[in-house]
Amino acid sequence: MFQCHICGGTEARETLVKEIFQIGDKWVLVENIPAKVCSRCGEPVFSRQVTEDIRQMVHGETSPVRSVTVDVFAFA
Repeated sequence: MFQCHICGGTEARETLVKEIFQIGDKWVLVENIPAKVCSRCGEPVFSRQVTEDIRQMVHGETSPVRSVTVDVFAFA
């Protein structure tokens, strides 16, 4: 049974999401991640296997499919 760790919601839909991770001083985008997304608050939840697959991916065990340039702004 699904229960969101953010809002406590119990309904979710399975979909593919994108997430940005910071690895040291480097930012990486991972696309097409299978996740359960809370129907109430939108928080994505990944399975243990997906989490491990992402960890291996972003720590250099695979090559990125492409690179992008990102503009950075300082709010203060």
